[in-house]
Amino acid sequence: MPALSASPCLFFPRFPPQTLLTSSNLSLSHFLLFQRPKAHHSIMYLFLQLKVFSELQLVTVGRMWGLCIGALVIISITHFVYRWRNPRCNGKLPPGSMGFPLLGETLQFFTPNTSSDIPPFIKKRMDRYGSIFKTNLVGRPVVISTDPDLNYFIFQQEGVLFQSWYPDTFTEIFGRQNVGSLHGFLYKYLKNMVLNLFGPESLKKMLPEVEQAANRTLQQWSCQDTIELKDATASMIFDLTAKKLISYEPDKSSENLRTNFVAFIQGLISFPLNIPGTAYHKCLQGRKRAMRMLKTMLQERRAMPRKQQSDFFDYVLEELRKDGTILTEAIALDLMFVLLFASFETTSLAITLAIKFLSDHPLVLKQLTEEHEAILNQRENADSGLTWKEYKSMTFTFQFINETVRLANIVPGIFRKALRDIQFKGYTIPASWGVMVCPPAVHLNPVKYKDPLAFDPSRWEGVELNGATKHFMAFGGGIRFCVGTEFTKVQMAVFLHCLVTKYRKIQGNNKQHIALHKQNRAITMLAICVARNTIPEVPTCLHTQQDHWSQAAQDNGQQDNLSAEEGEQL
Repeated sequence: MPALSASPCLFFPRFPPQTLLTSSNLSLSHFLLFQRPKAHHSIMYLFLQLKVFSELQLVTVGRMWGLCIGALVIISITHFVYRWRNPRCNGKLPPGSMGFPLLGETLQFFTPNTSSDIPPFIKKRMDRYGSIFKTNLVGRPVVISTDPDLNYFIFQQEGVLFQSWYPDTFTEIFGRQNVGSLHGFLYKYLKNMVLNLFGPESLKKMLPEVEQAANRTLQQWSCQDTIELKDATASMIFDLTAKKLISYEPDKSSENLRTNFVAFIQGLISFPLNIPGTAYHKCLQGRKRAMRMLKTMLQERRAMPRKQQSDFFDYVLEELRKDGTILTEAIALDLMFVLLFASFETTSLAITLAIKFLSDHPLVLKQLTEEHEAILNQRENADSGLTWKEYKSMTFTFQFINETVRLANIVPGIFRKALRDIQFKGYTIPASWGVMVCPPAVHLNPVKYKDPLAFDPSRWEGVELNGATKHFMAFGGGIRFCVGTEFTKVQMAVFLHCLVTKYRKIQGNNKQHIALHKQNRAITMLAICVARNTIPEVPTCLHTQQDHWSQAAQDNGQQDNLSAEEGEQL
């Protein structure tokens, strides 16, 4: 025991032993050379010495574990970032950047396009990487193609090497069972249902209704002081389509269905952040309200079925009543929603841009007017309605429409998914990767289109389009070529016919203004091309003035200039 008490390794401050025993926070800084203790305290001192050394060992081991865990975290993050930037591939991936982990290049992709040119996100990467490059959007690896050959190959191999696919955020917006997300027999089944509505025979019967809607709309415009052309055109198209689909009449409804679609569209191309106040959240809320209205209408129609089919809802209900049908109420409602959206937004934007192009190109307007006046001159009764034969004879009108939708680029991207590893031009597209076809890059390709940003309908002279080609895909391509293409063309052609045959153009002092007059009334359009998002938005105001146009309707049809005072009023 004395040997223990004389141990030279025992260091403690001069504190009573009870204090040392009760202290749980001793550290080395508290230990100094202690006076030689009494013999009966030796065992206590030894116990404290062993306790201190054990605590020091625990601290050391704890620090080692902390260092190990920190090292593992750093290694894991480094490995994750490396794999994010260098995905596995059984071949050579296209060049490109995968962006930041988790986000990818999503923020850059949703950057608004402030010109009529190719979106900056696409154009910068085309210049840097070429016509085929990789990226990451909303957490999914995607190959973006601006190559006409690859685009055509993708459309032709639909259902074999590729299938329709959209990012989860788009699927959430349009519905999990929307027609764009379905494949195989179910997709073909729904496509045939839609063709029953928008097929040639149905459109022939619909032609008088389309003409009446166009004439009624133009007459209403001429009685108003100011019109937002995009909104007014969208209202015309939506009311016509909603009537054919679901017999919807806004005057008889307690809630405005179109208002909900407007809220939906305003947040359609936005960063997918579902937080109250964001555009994406408003988009989802607009869809939710619209779907609730459609579901209520469907349930009311089920409770009181009609004896004869009068709209698409009746046809859907008949299919739902069949034994063994594969159609469900959820699929039917998602189909209705997509059809209303497609006709509402895309066609109205195309017509708005068509009017703008007419205001910017007097010679084009002159040629278009001559074609439609020739149709009137060939009739026995000039006041009779358009016939299907007359519609099909509008050669220059179809050239005008093709050039309008080429420059409109309403659809910024068409998505597909690779079903297995695909080799193309030395690159490998891995299985399960997304693929985005970029129509704007194809439509504005200077190799195919001379001066691609110029509006020139004569490009299409002698060109017959029976579907998508390598250099024109405004309506999609392959087996998913838009079934509403002909319906869109009918609405545009009929509206243009009513416009140019019943209204005449007068160029004002301000080149952004034109006046279209009918007798003593005039519609003056202020066509302004402003910043466009990925889906372009061109607000166009339409002003009306009455009895202010001297020499507005000269017999020789010459264009007159507005007076300086009238120009200032505009």
